Amino acid sequence: MRKRVTSALLVLAVAAGLVGSPAVTSAANPQLTVDLSQNTGALLYGATGFLYGLGNDGIPKDNMLAPLKPQYASQKPPGGLQHPNGDVFEVQDQYFRNGGKEIQVIMQDIYKEWPYENLGMNDYLAKVDTMVRALNANPNRDKYVYVPFNEPDWIWYNNSTKLQQLFNDWKTVYQKIRSIVPNAKIAGIGFSYYDANVYDQFLTFAKNNDCLPDVTTWHELQNSFFTDWDTHYNHYRSVESRLGISPRPISINEYGRFSGDIPVPGNLVQFVSKFENSKVYGSLAYWTTAGALNDLATENNKATGGWWLYKWYGDLSGNTVKTTPPSPSGSLQGVAALNATDRQARILFGGSLNASDVFATDVVVKGFGTASYFGSTVHAVVMGIDNTNLNPSSGPYVLQEGDYNVVNGQITVPVSNMKALSAYQMIITPNRDLSPSGTAGRYEAEYAAYTGTAFVSSSSNTGYSGTSFLEGFGGGGNSASGQFVVTAPTDGYYDLSLRYSAGPLAGAPANRTIRMTVGGTTLKDLTLGGTANWDSWATSTTKVFLEAGINRIGFTTYTADNSDAVNLDYLEVAAATDTVVAYEAEAAGNTLTGTAKVESKTAASGGKYVSWIGNGAANALQFNGIQAPSAGRYRIVVTYANGELGDGATNYNSNIVDRYADVSVNGGGSQKVYFRNTLGWSNFRTTVIDVNLNAGANTIKFSNGSIGFAPDIDRIQVAAYLGN
Repeated sequence: MRKRVTSALLVLAVAAGLVGSPAVTSAANPQLTVDLSQNTGALLYGATGFLYGLGNDGIPKDNMLAPLKPQYASQKPPGGLQHPNGDVFEVQDQYFRNGGKEIQVIMQDIYKEWPYENLGMNDYLAKVDTMVRALNANPNRDKYVYVPFNEPDWIWYNNSTKLQQLFNDWKTVYQKIRSIVPNAKIAGIGFSYYDANVYDQFLTFAKNNDCLPDVTTWHELQNSFFTDWDTHYNHYRSVESRLGISPRPISINEYGRFSGDIPVPGNLVQFVSKFENSKVYGSLAYWTTAGALNDLATENNKATGGWWLYKWYGDLSGNTVKTTPPSPSGSLQGVAALNATDRQARILFGGSLNASDVFATDVVVKGFGTASYFGSTVHAVVMGIDNTNLNPSSGPYVLQEGDYNVVNGQITVPVSNMKALSAYQMIITPNRDLSPSGTAGRYEAEYAAYTGTAFVSSSSNTGYSGTSFLEGFGGGGNSASGQFVVTAPTDGYYDLSLRYSAGPLAGAPANRTIRMTVGGTTLKDLTLGGTANWDSWATSTTKVFLEAGINRIGFTTYTADNSDAVNLDYLEVAAATDTVVAYEAEAAGNTLTGTAKVESKTAASGGKYVSWIGNGAANALQFNGIQAPSAGRYRIVVTYANGELGDGATNYNSNIVDRYADVSVNGGGSQKVYFRNTLGWSNFRTTVIDVNLNAGANTIKFSNGSIGFAPDIDRIQVAAYLGN
């Protein structure tokens, strides 16, 4: 978790290059083979776990978490001293509302020091008692997994003579937890690497002493993962089988080396591939700052290249199918899924030995004989996502696409000029594409997420863009939804243009309606004019103020009849302009109370800002005279700085503090808003909050009634959520 592991960089890559049909392959190219006829089970999405990936509620924003299908979060216990943020009680509401399944509670993080101070088992048992009772009193009690020991191979039990003591202490703590919560889910034994001899002995002891873990854990932080993962996994399962132990879920509750893996898409795809193909869980290691999804997020709402790999992973649907790399222990790896309903196969792949490698591979897809709905010719589009380190990514791009004849039940797609630090996605569909997939600013509905009765169409309709469209909307109360994840380069207004069809339908009005959401919240109900038939398409454009970075735009049915019966083709996003009014924090008309005061700094807008807000309700900044042309929902862009470092373990993790402010409008109730640390007091960043304003003049107050301060406030910009 927090142990330094140095290693050589090992990466992967896939490349661009236009593909024709049929393709000629090179005998020298390594082959990644996908067999659509070999179903390997339901998708687990197991690799989507985070250790201290969550800092506080809203750090990072829901936009960054929801699309990833999160499974496990690993966080500190309530009252834990190891880091200033990441308390399970602080982050759980956000995690669970965005689909998270369980939270592993790293119980030894109750201690402040790293390595953990050893105050004796009696001290630890007293702390265990307090933690377990607090967790068991929480409404989310059934979603916690107790992790009593973290890297015990070098903390508290750091030589072979102490191994039996570790086993005995495991039993003692295990029994203590179960005495309070009889059905507690307990995970262990949490070594920093897989030690075959130790895990054999541990399982033998645990079975004989009735203290088997419900979840088996260890870490994969070394170079050995890339060559030896299958050996680790297979040995563990063989021990279970030999001892007659029912298979435990495996959680690699920290993975990724200290340098080179996180957040590099080209390396992370290897972990994703191996964990999903083995059906195990994994949590990205915590090497830098908390609250950034382990560097998949930056500036709180912006995606690094690594984030998009996990978004692709979350987009996989159906069942996984057998994927065979050139070598089980080699660098090139992949994972694939087949959705028979959508008639789509998706493959995530990449991998090369050296960071500077540029190479090619042949992706061989066979088994089409058992998936005849693809037809005799298929379309394949290959998308790439490049490494951006900790900088924001502009998102995926189309490398190549083409049509391929299915010969003897298979196709071969050569991909050349592959970049070592990049990861790639191939989407295979029936050959019914009508336009290229790479139009700038366009998000095809058939590649978007969807829920309810919505589905990717296989009908004979024409006139659509790309390879298909979404249908299944309408019919009354079916909650069909299409969800688009789009990138906005800056805070500002954007025209969101929905292309749809709404042909004649019995029981449906000529004009239709659909509900539009942003970030999961209803924005407005769109009226969509009817089209002459279902092969005719129209466009409805709405101007919306979006936050810089990732935004989730949804279109959902909500009526009790066929009033919302439409098909969705794509969403197109283009920059627009409208009124945004800025208000400086230091303006003379504002109200400053208590310790709040105006200070100077070159990096601030106008050279001034307001600091020392909070640390008591009397110390506040109130913006006065905020004008709204009409009552309604507005977006407030807050420019702020927060460079506070807090108390915690003395190690290489930056113990950042995400300050919060109580924000109230017109003297009403306040909302608690966390502001991600900007890693320096001269680094001014923005975040967007939503408020309701009255027509005319309004006040917006920033305070903090706790013992902590709010961030320094530079200015706010006020924009109507919906533009004119």
